[in-house]
Amino acid sequence: MTVTVSRRAARPASKTADATAVTAPPSTRIASIDAFRGFVMFLMLAEAMRLWTLHTAFPESRFWAIVAYNTSHVQWQGCSLHDLIQPAFSFLVGAALPFSLANRLARGESFQRMLGHAIWRSIALILLGIFLRSLERPQTYWTFEDTLTQIGLGYTFLFLLAFTSLRVQNAVFVTILVAFWAAFALYPLPGPDFDYTQVGVPANWPHLYTGFLAHFNKNSNLSWAFDVWFLNLFPRESPFRFNSGGWSTLSFIPTLATMMLGVWTGRWLQTDRSTVEKLKGLVIAGVALTLAGLVFQWLHISPIVKRIWTSSYTLYSGGLVLLILAAFYALIDWRGWRRWSFPLLVIGANSIAIYVMSWTIEHFISSALVRHLGRAPFLVMGAPFEPVLRGMGVLVVFWLILYWMYRKKIFLRI
Repeated sequence: MTVTVSRRAARPASKTADATAVTAPPSTRIASIDAFRGFVMFLMLAEAMRLWTLHTAFPESRFWAIVAYNTSHVQWQGCSLHDLIQPAFSFLVGAALPFSLANRLARGESFQRMLGHAIWRSIALILLGIFLRSLERPQTYWTFEDTLTQIGLGYTFLFLLAFTSLRVQNAVFVTILVAFWAAFALYPLPGPDFDYTQVGVPANWPHLYTGFLAHFNKNSNLSWAFDVWFLNLFPRESPFRFNSGGWSTLSFIPTLATMMLGVWTGRWLQTDRSTVEKLKGLVIAGVALTLAGLVFQWLHISPIVKRIWTSSYTLYSGGLVLLILAAFYALIDWRGWRRWSFPLLVIGANSIAIYVMSWTIEHFISSALVRHLGRAPFLVMGAPFEPVLRGMGVLVVFWLILYWMYRKKIFLRI
């Protein structure tokens, strides 16, 4: 990780139409991408408000039921707004890569030096993800489902793919989705006496599939079997038997496909096409991918499940992310309405910093607010809203820290 102190609020980006170009003229950044990144990180930070608890407090309220659904992960099949945070963050890593490469090529950096940086970044992201997951544990917790770790596992491959032709990239993308689906489909189903309760699935859990889709059931699929082998190669407090949420290491493979969607989007926005043409392209691609994911689920070919990042989820979530980006692009880059996005730009400028802070000092800030202000300010709307107001306080403190860093031109990057 490096700390960059710059005289500019952000490094200049570059414009190129070919991944294999050896030079590229510099150009301005795409403001909507930066704002979208800030929005994604805001959604992650909004966990501090624990909005889903209000559905428990007001079980008859349809409004709070919708809020609860979209501020927490679905239990298995489906996709809430909260389930889009990780694919959006991964997608944005890919979207930023064409601009980063154009910058480096314009500065005359060699391929070997850029590859070395990509490998370093992969290792740093993997280790940082493991470090954050190991907090408050007696020993290193070797797990690879963290967002940073998943990106790190695929980042060097993404970098290498960025220097291949579009035909090769398309072939790799399709191969990832088809092969990942086929590997699940070919993995044998558990026997009739398989006890799901022994792998963290509650008795009578309503989300288990039957028939062909049973190949994608929680903690009885290919990814689960791989982790039972792979994670036990590392020193552990106790042998790994299952992940309680069904998350898995192998999800980094389709996550690479999500990042590839980001690369293609970044290259599309680098072209000389008009703003309207670019916006139409984003919308058309977003609708097509979303419908493709739904069709595969409707046909009972592949369910939309984030926790094992199924191929249909890759398409569906990628499409929704594109549509959200299209909305930001329409408002900021097409209509020119930028002032409203400044708070998001502040967050997006230090995404790594805020990710680390959310893991390390969120609880400290929340406790400090109560210690110094007492509980009274957080009870003005009633006891059910206390965690919400405390979380809002945490968000304000986080944003002020990021704003200070932004004003001082301090940006943490890997």
